[in-house]
Formats: sequence, structure tokens, C-alpha cells
Amino acid sequence: MKKLALLFAGLSLMVATTACNDDDETVQEFPIVGTWKPVAEVRTEVDINGVGVSDEITYTTCQKESTWVFSENATGKRTDKDEVGSPLACTTVNQRNFTYVYNKTDKSFEMKYQGSVVSDKGKVVDLNAETLNIKFEDNSNPNLYKATTRTFKRIAQ
Repeated sequence: MKKLALLFAGLSLMVATTACNDDDETVQEFPIVGTWKPVAEVRTEVDINGVGVSDEITYTTCQKESTWVFSENATGKRTDKDEVGSPLACTTVNQRNFTYVYNKTDKSFEMKYQGSVVSDKGKVVDLNAETLNIKFEDNSNPNLYKATTRTFKRIAQ
């Protein structure tokens, strides 16, 4: 009888440890809202024959001080910095306000600069607590695919 009880206890323990877990693994969503600085850019062009080229744009230390701020009300501000003057000094060279639409379901992204009738459309390729990758596509020429993928690092939420 002791052997039967031990066998039953062992089987119960095994079933309890290998049973399916009812807790669904939740995927954490990270907000696009925050202040981001650009760290990398890749430009890609592919013609109708499939011939393509990709160029990685290396930002200077000063250019990496630029910021893109995405606010909760779907507005934002882009501040570009670059080295200008003599002697060279890191200076704000451009500031532009924009509105944006980000669809979390299909990752589509559209941004329109204030005063512009044209919008930049693309997809959020990656978004986590620290990194944002947005691929902007230019479909203005049906014979040439053009895309610019920008990588950002979060500096504030």
C-alpha cells in the first residue's frame, strides 16, 4: 500500500509540474511617446531590374544631439543639430513641428510636417523601451523603390 501511495504521489507531482500553465504570456507594448535621438540611418534604393544599393549614413556626435519628440496628443517636434560656423560649433539648424499617426496593430506610421501637404509614410519596424526603428518609404517613382530606415534611442519618456 505504501508503494501505491508513493507511486500516486509521484504521478501527482509530475502532472502538477508539467501541466499547461493558464497564464498567457503577455507581450509588453512600449509607447512611441517620448524624446528620441537619432543614432543611425540606412537609405535603400532598388530599381525595377532588382538592382539595389544601401548606404549607411554615419551621424556626427553633434547630429546625434538632435531630438524627435513624440507627444501623447499625436503632435511632435523635430530639432536637427549640426556643426556650423568658424570655428565649428554644434548648433540647432532646423526645428519643425509635425503631427503623426501610429497604428499599433499594423505598425503603420504617417508623419506630416506643419505647413506641408506631403506626408512621410512608413512602418515602425522595431519599438522597445530603448530603441525605435522607423522605415519611411518613398513610392513617388513606380520604377524605383526608395526607403530610409532611421534608428533612434530613447532619452526620455
